[in-house]
Amino acid sequence: MEKQLLQTGWKMTEAGKKDWIPASVPGSVYNDLLQAGRMEDPYWRDNEMQALALMDSDYLYTTAFDAQASVLNSERALLRCEGLDTIADITLNGVKLGSAINMHRCWEFDVQSVLKVSGNVLEILFHSPTRYIKEQDAICHAGGSLEAMAGFPSLRKAHCMFGWDWGPRLPDAGIWRDIMLCGINGGRIISTHVLQHHEKDRVTLEIHPEIEKVSDVALTYEVVLTAPDGSETVYGNAPEKIVVENPQLWWPNGLGAQPLYTVEVRLLRDGETVDTWQKRIGLRTMTMHIEKDAFGESFAHEVNGVQFFAMGADYIPEDNILARTNPARTRDLLEQAVAANHNCIRVWGGGHYPSDAFYDICDELGLVVWQDFMFACAHYNLTDEFEENLRAEFAENIKRIRSHASLGLWCGNNEMEMFTSFGMWDMTPRQKGNYTRLYEYIIPKMVKALDPQTFYWPSSPSSGGDFDNPVDESRGDVHYWSVWHGSLPFTDYRNHNFRYVSEFGFQAFPTMKTVESFTRPEDRNIFSYVMEKHQRNNAANSKIMTYLGQTYRYPAGLDTLLYTSQLLSAEAMKYGVEHWRRNRGCCMGAIVWQLNDCWPVASWSSIDYFGRWKALHYYEKRFFAPVLLSCEEKGFLEDPNPNRECRDLNADMEKSIRLNVTNETRTPQTVTVKWKLCNNRSEVLRDGGETVVTVPALSSVWLDKVELPEANMFTDYVRYECWQDGQMLSASTVIFSVPKYFEYLDPQLSCRVEGDEIVVSAKAYAKSVEVLNENEDWILEDNYFDLDAGEERRIRIVKGEPVGIHMRSVYNIR
Repeated sequence: MEKQLLQTGWKMTEAGKKDWIPASVPGSVYNDLLQAGRMEDPYWRDNEMQALALMDSDYLYTTAFDAQASVLNSERALLRCEGLDTIADITLNGVKLGSAINMHRCWEFDVQSVLKVSGNVLEILFHSPTRYIKEQDAICHAGGSLEAMAGFPSLRKAHCMFGWDWGPRLPDAGIWRDIMLCGINGGRIISTHVLQHHEKDRVTLEIHPEIEKVSDVALTYEVVLTAPDGSETVYGNAPEKIVVENPQLWWPNGLGAQPLYTVEVRLLRDGETVDTWQKRIGLRTMTMHIEKDAFGESFAHEVNGVQFFAMGADYIPEDNILARTNPARTRDLLEQAVAANHNCIRVWGGGHYPSDAFYDICDELGLVVWQDFMFACAHYNLTDEFEENLRAEFAENIKRIRSHASLGLWCGNNEMEMFTSFGMWDMTPRQKGNYTRLYEYIIPKMVKALDPQTFYWPSSPSSGGDFDNPVDESRGDVHYWSVWHGSLPFTDYRNHNFRYVSEFGFQAFPTMKTVESFTRPEDRNIFSYVMEKHQRNNAANSKIMTYLGQTYRYPAGLDTLLYTSQLLSAEAMKYGVEHWRRNRGCCMGAIVWQLNDCWPVASWSSIDYFGRWKALHYYEKRFFAPVLLSCEEKGFLEDPNPNRECRDLNADMEKSIRLNVTNETRTPQTVTVKWKLCNNRSEVLRDGGETVVTVPALSSVWLDKVELPEANMFTDYVRYECWQDGQMLSASTVIFSVPKYFEYLDPQLSCRVEGDEIVVSAKAYAKSVEVLNENEDWILEDNYFDLDAGEERRIRIVKGEPVGIHMRSVYNIR
């Protein structure tokens, strides 16, 4: 198939006006206006309001081009629009080709009779998305997230572009993916379905190309299989099956390698190639393991027959201005997920289906993708026209994504079974019926027909569908928000042994440099108008301060408050994840909300909009480590009322530790566990010695409980470490009170730079040591760690310059 990209010569204007400006394609209205200096940065202060008003208008894009002879002389010529956002009329040479009304799918138009040799004029008129949803909502209301604009469910556009509790109301528009002319001769390959059948030492590939013919000539095809080492094998005569001997299996990150094979299908007419289809695949089996067990019913990823504990985060669109996202930026983000030991990523249903590059990168990095269909926190009016639109969207995206090794499961929606079951948003009986039809009939039947080897799950959270207690803790997946939204202390995580936690989180502010990117000095108070415009969860700032007051002393200054909020978030997530990993086998997944931001904002992310790691991401690197030593302590956190019975906490409250080693690798691990009780000067009060532990593959092992009645709750701590072959694999410390009551001494932190390393030391016990450079943008091998007095911690500088280094610890929260 001949292709002619239409990327140059574009210009755009507000409809009805003639003040044209250059346009980028792919691109967007906001991006073009910003490039031309026609609008202010929508992320600065409250400029969002001005930017939102711009979308009440229509915008016209146009370009003039000459048609390539190879396209013009083809047997069939198409205009292929791979992404139009969202309500568009397409006109070529004065002839209206058609309209589009879904950003999640491609739109193709026959241009054979309209295309000219030269002087072709293509126009695309984008209608206002804000006017459309307002009009549609007045006709037939469909409720949804209150943080988003009313009527957003009526348009197949990324829901979060209309606002969310972490995102702005910036419903951009434009040609957001490639647009091209396609010349077809004889026929083309729409898609190819590659099915895998695994046996001992061999994999049989079934090859099912979907071929569209444009003439009566005979067509056939051949298949070229390229092994990971680059060797090619050609299979002629339209093979339906290919056998791969001694296959190299694909594994998730941490469980093995990610070898990829390339399958190329060549469509032939009289021996000449007229079209090709090519994808990289991984040879693996992948499903969810569900069976009755002692805890209820299991829910675990299973790859190549091996069940593993999912460790990762929820992914949202990387930028509200989609034109700013590119494969290099996506790769950088996903590589940072892998750097924090993620093996799984959930594509949340309120954004858009990511690009092919996203899945290619996940294939390469070993990130198993939990793929939501693009529905979140809303009800939908399933008219015949809307259903037809959706079916096209589903078919296209299933076919596009299904071949990827990283695809772990399809999920119908985000939180809709739960909200429908609860009767949220004044749902009508018809809308409830539409829910069942859409997620438990239409989508699963299409997945079964188009991708039968990938598991389908009706909703997240769910216990399997049919509104059968979708928040059941003993089966399926849960979204657990009683900590944070429900204001329970993060110690409540230990009260629950979920089967799989696909959403849970704790909000934090970004660093000061990120705050400075959208504020003036006078704005820099978390309760200021501008700071609250960049805090989309109405109760969040007060909630952070309430949790902070329960845990830490009151910070003196905004910068310290930002740091403290990040520690709250990181410690909360650590408390939950380590508990669930200790109970591996019952719980088999912890997916943190959320990985990234789409603009500079206070949110639950571990990496902020500018790519700066919050404390949480460093903590994730530690608590998602393949071999993890964690501690279940008893102390003040278990009974946090110091006035109960007017007791002496040191005398009356249990102080104990119970260590656990979790091994999320496919081989047994023999490690040496050490612990010691120290005072705040790091003087050893009790040495627990060394214990050699062998932890079987993919399991966890408890050590004996140790009671420490002699420990002083306000001055003493326990340091625990896990060693293997002279290398420390995992380490941390624990105190028996909340940090605000602990008597931290001034650690007098110091550091020096040696080559690509920084060496940090302290003169007293230091908790959660933060080491930042001047721009607060470097990435270290470790950060927000604990130090003993006299210890030197040598840390590699992974990215960034060691200029203007500044440090602090919990001691500085005062």
